[in-house]
Amino acid sequence: MSAILCALRPALSLFVLLSVLTGLVYPLSVTLLAQTLFPAQAAGSLIRDGDRVIGSALVGQPFSAHAHFWSRPSATAMQPYNGLASGGSNFGANNPALLDAVAQRIAALRNADPDNRTAIPVDLVTASASGLDPDISLAAAHYQAARVARASGLARATVDALIDRHAQHPWLGVIGEPRVNVLALNRAIDLASRH
Repeated sequence: MSAILCALRPALSLFVLLSVLTGLVYPLSVTLLAQTLFPAQAAGSLIRDGDRVIGSALVGQPFSAHAHFWSRPSATAMQPYNGLASGGSNFGANNPALLDAVAQRIAALRNADPDNRTAIPVDLVTASASGLDPDISLAAAHYQAARVARASGLARATVDALIDRHAQHPWLGVIGEPRVNVLALNRAIDLASRH
């Protein structure tokens, strides 16, 4: 019996040590470091209107008012932009469900702005891999600018200037794509239309 305990002692000691290191010490130190160096990001990159949380800079949300920019479609089932169900639809390019969804999204965009005959940017009719994108391309924002200007009562030049002001460019000039956060842009539209 004591021979078995002697043989198991190193394994159990290593198990306990690694459990403490990887289960407690490492997660707590990473959390503390993140909260110290990047407090806003560690708290979820929340966007507030006074004391009220209205969203996150990292998770999209649906907008359907004509005076707002519309987000990239969400692939999350049941509830759009549900972080607990993050993931793409995994539909192939010829999947009838995907083709139907894209056709419906094109029809909605055309119905919302019948005079706009320019090509619809792909990110307005297809979901991303996560299904949670908070951003749209600059092309998608400029595609919607005339509708937003008309519905919000703002001049088209003002809407274009707000898009340009909120544009996020590739990191170091090469990593990522030019884009705009839809929630931040819509907040700017609301603020400008109140004045």
